[in-house]
Amino acid sequence: MRFRPYSTLHRDDVVAQYEAMITPNNRHPAARPDEQEPLAVRIKEACRLTGIGRSKLYELIASGEIEIVKIGAMTLVPFESLKGLVERAKRCP
Repeated sequence: MRFRPYSTLHRDDVVAQYEAMITPNNRHPAARPDEQEPLAVRIKEACRLTGIGRSKLYELIASGEIEIVKIGAMTLVPFESLKGLVERAKRCP
């Protein structure tokens, strides 16, 4: 689905187009239903996905609550590690 320029859209049209793009499992709206979850994401994407700030994410990495994978200079956060963090946070009061 291609977007028309926002200047020609009404708010309801934008909302309808956005809702049509969201998959049933509430993944990112740009994700297609046939795509798999990523194995790992970069730090910036991990922050975006969780809503955690960069400094806090690095604190969690240092404390061992979030695992990382280093490939050369690139730091990746396994997606399962992020999901585990959220699951553990749900259980805590």
